[in-house]
Amino acid sequence: MKRLVLYSLVAIIGLGLGAALAWLTRDEPPPVGVTGAAVGDQRPPFRHAALDGQWVSADDFDGRLLLVNFWATWCAPCRREMPLLQAFSERHADRLSVVGIAIDDAGPVRDFVDSLGIDYPILVGSSDVLATQRAWGNAAGALPYTVLVDEDGVIRWQHLGEVSDEELTASLELL
Repeated sequence: MKRLVLYSLVAIIGLGLGAALAWLTRDEPPPVGVTGAAVGDQRPPFRHAALDGQWVSADDFDGRLLLVNFWATWCAPCRREMPLLQAFSERHADRLSVVGIAIDDAGPVRDFVDSLGIDYPILVGSSDVLATQRAWGNAAGALPYTVLVDEDGVIRWQHLGEVSDEELTASLELL
């Protein structure tokens, strides 16, 4: 019995040390814009299904400022920033289009955006959206991820993580 307890204790300590070593030696995700498009680059294309089933492409927003937000319903920071993005979209509707691209299933996305009254375009997908997100400069695939594109289709700002109203306003002032 004492041997079993000893072996179990050694195994638990070994697993703990292994997990700690793996955590301490893990690679950091690549910074935004290192892989894929970066600030100053032409925006990559995308084509994804909207919640109404219609296809929407990046070209549909040519000639307008475009704020693209990659998100998911299971991402807490994404959920928190959605009302802010809706308000920002309304406040700058005369010069800015906002589009949300969800890495998720259409059903939960539809329920969530309906509950918040989100009225800017919401696109959905899975591996295709992950590929778009990488092409737009987020190789790590972390969420939320937001990109501002100018009227000429040039990326002017990229942000990984939850955005604030101050950050969004400052990004528009760059243009």
